[in-house]
Amino acid sequence: MRKLHAILLATGVIFLGWLLRKIGIGELWNELTALGWGLVPLVLCEGVAEMVHTVGWRFCLSGANRQMPLARLFQIRMAGYAINYITPTAALGGEVSRAGLLAASGPGAEAASGVLIDKACFALGHLLIVLVGCAYILWRVPLPPALRIAMSVAIVPMTVGIVTFILLQKYGKIGAVLRWLAARRYGGARLGKMAEQVTALDEAFSAFYRERPQDLVWAVAWHLVGFAVGILQPWLFLLLLHQPISLSAAAGAWVLGLWFDLLTFAVPMNLGTLEGGRIVIFRTLGYGALLGATCGFTQRLAQVCWSLFGLVNYALLLRRPTQPTAKTSDQLGPRNMSHLLGRGS
Repeated sequence: MRKLHAILLATGVIFLGWLLRKIGIGELWNELTALGWGLVPLVLCEGVAEMVHTVGWRFCLSGANRQMPLARLFQIRMAGYAINYITPTAALGGEVSRAGLLAASGPGAEAASGVLIDKACFALGHLLIVLVGCAYILWRVPLPPALRIAMSVAIVPMTVGIVTFILLQKYGKIGAVLRWLAARRYGGARLGKMAEQVTALDEAFSAFYRERPQDLVWAVAWHLVGFAVGILQPWLFLLLLHQPISLSAAAGAWVLGLWFDLLTFAVPMNLGTLEGGRIVIFRTLGYGALLGATCGFTQRLAQVCWSLFGLVNYALLLRRPTQPTAKTSDQLGPRNMSHLLGRGS
């Protein structure tokens, strides 16, 4: 897996370099400086969206974590956001960090289940807004035939993967393979201990889906709102550059961007794919490649700013004294959590 991430990272760097050479660094810099102080609200949009996603995450939490102040939950979420962004872990390292920070003040199974359920709800919200948006776009926007086919075909495996992950959680089957191996005494005591830990996690999953279906709906709904906030970014971006665009067209551009992001989630930092995707989108909507590249770099600037914010908060959270908790069999270590998240992705 590490080799794959390294290959994707290197490919992204090469592709990004090629884009910069083709677009022209000077022209791109001129467009970015033309935004001036307009960059501030564009960067803030990313933070507002993440705050809304934090509200959605709260509905996935249990026990004392559910009562945690929203400001601290936001700190923890942004710490995970930063780890996901700066490390080549395909959005896994940040989830492990979030679970670890939550587990510092509560049972590990509750912390891990809250993160993994939120991961499922977040992915489902992403998928739903892409499906609904693309259905609208395919009928109303004159896309190239190749892009239409790619959008229709590529979304199928992503849908299957996300739905499968949710069903495994609902029916408590995340650890089914581990339990099967442990029952046949493969892997020794270590695997048996891991199977016990994952069983506690599966029980937490099943209880959530059985007892709190309304919270599941609310979590997905808030994530949908969080994604919808992003519509303001292309709309405001083009408005600041004196390229007026309707909100419906901006929504189309944003949904296409989410589609590209969904398909390229494994590329570390979306290197190259973020800018390349926005170039394709803007050219499809009748704008130049330069505007698309500038929009992509603007979004990257916002991500970098909030990643730095997250790193600062991560350091502060690590320095904060934690309340001692009883050691129970449901405590999940970072390595076990990493394996689970890897399976969920």
